[in-house]
Amino acid sequence: MTKGSQPDDRRPVLIYGAGQTGQQLAAALWQDDKLRPAAFVDDAPRLRGLEITGLRVHGADDIDTLVERHGIGRIVLAMPSATEATRTRITRRLARTGCEVHALPSFAELITGKALTPYDSRPIDPATILGRDALENELPGVTSAYAGRRILVTGAGGSIGAEICRQLVTCAPASLVLLDHGEHALFQIERELREMAEGVEIVPVLGSVCEAALVNVLMSARKIDVVLHAAAYKHVSMVELNAIEGMRNNVIGTRTVARAARAAGVERFILVSTDKAVRPTSVMGASKRFAEMIVQDLATRSPGTRFSMVRFGNVVGSSGSVIPIFAEQIARGGPITLTDPDVTRYFMTIPEAVRLVLLAGTFARGGDVFVLDMGAPIKVRNIALRMIEAAGLALRDADNPDGDIEIAITGLRPGEKLHEELLIGSDMLSTPHPRILRAQEGHLPRRELSEALDALSEAIETRNVALLRRILDKWIEHTEPEGAPAGA
Repeated sequence: MTKGSQPDDRRPVLIYGAGQTGQQLAAALWQDDKLRPAAFVDDAPRLRGLEITGLRVHGADDIDTLVERHGIGRIVLAMPSATEATRTRITRRLARTGCEVHALPSFAELITGKALTPYDSRPIDPATILGRDALENELPGVTSAYAGRRILVTGAGGSIGAEICRQLVTCAPASLVLLDHGEHALFQIERELREMAEGVEIVPVLGSVCEAALVNVLMSARKIDVVLHAAAYKHVSMVELNAIEGMRNNVIGTRTVARAARAAGVERFILVSTDKAVRPTSVMGASKRFAEMIVQDLATRSPGTRFSMVRFGNVVGSSGSVIPIFAEQIARGGPITLTDPDVTRYFMTIPEAVRLVLLAGTFARGGDVFVLDMGAPIKVRNIALRMIEAAGLALRDADNPDGDIEIAITGLRPGEKLHEELLIGSDMLSTPHPRILRAQEGHLPRRELSEALDALSEAIETRNVALLRRILDKWIEHTEPEGAPAGA
């Protein structure tokens, strides 16, 4: 019915929130020719039963009855002054009615554009998710070490590579050469850097780190001073399924770039590595350990180039990390998929990881393995719980069957560890900064490494996965995945 008593064929709308915003919405809808306000719902007991702008105010318990009685297909949440968590929680609850649910933003949100941002693309507060303050402010600047230098960044379009480039342009290098085999990623970072870096020569190069001719010409023609090697296939499950290409890119690519750096007389070479290289259970981890050993070997016989590497854990916000995956799953209403309730990982933010990489280049003496003191590893389940809470939602489990988001346990995937490690040995040395440590680790003797790499090259060129896995079993110190049957 209309505000009076005439039949009305406009679509009925239920308004959640009978405050000033809700009243203004109702007044506007009374004049609309397609929609009409049907009733108010409000959580304030003092308003229930009242009639405001011609509409009765009901409690939240009446929503299902109102939807059925009025044939409501759309509910508008008109509570812009409520906290984001409160509005998200109410919106999720309203969605269970099967109606379209819209949250009316405040005027400030409309001006800033925040109202147009979906949950899974909102900035994630690392302190909230990780349970600690970010560390990048504790790390000193590195401007002087890179100012006026000619720098090559491989994998420049990736999550880490792109952030390395962003931080480097603030150091005023003479030139920044971006190498990536992904055209779109390279285009994006080049465009971003040109807007950021007036006076810095930006050189995008489309190609693979495995192309020796390209890499050698690039090093010499551009007179590169510093190489930051971030190019790698890093997703454990994907590399496990594509072992040949994973090893080609991560191992042969690293050897190609490192050899070219030595031949060109590059001053510094920094490899971006991972905690998965420590006693690896996956092909990806083994490929990164091989890459580390290549760099360690070259460091022993390259007096003109200082080779070093940086090893860290999972990076919050990088492509494929659990944070954006969990955010997407929460945005879809769940469930969050977790491999094991006890799985732990070391976490750091992208700025922390990159600052560590850049600092390592200034501390390097040759063959160093740098790690960041990140404290204790974090349970991934706790990350999921914090993200659910930050979204204003509740965990749905046996103790709370009416919760919003369920956590589903899927089991460890092939190659995954229950717990990661940052160090192969226990010998640690200090550096000029207390949060950065230098590990002294052994590696294969040169002759054995050469034999292993020759065999690996044969396996790659013949695409012999069985041979490749035998090589990894022979030359890489590893552990069996937790829970794997004997001989798996």
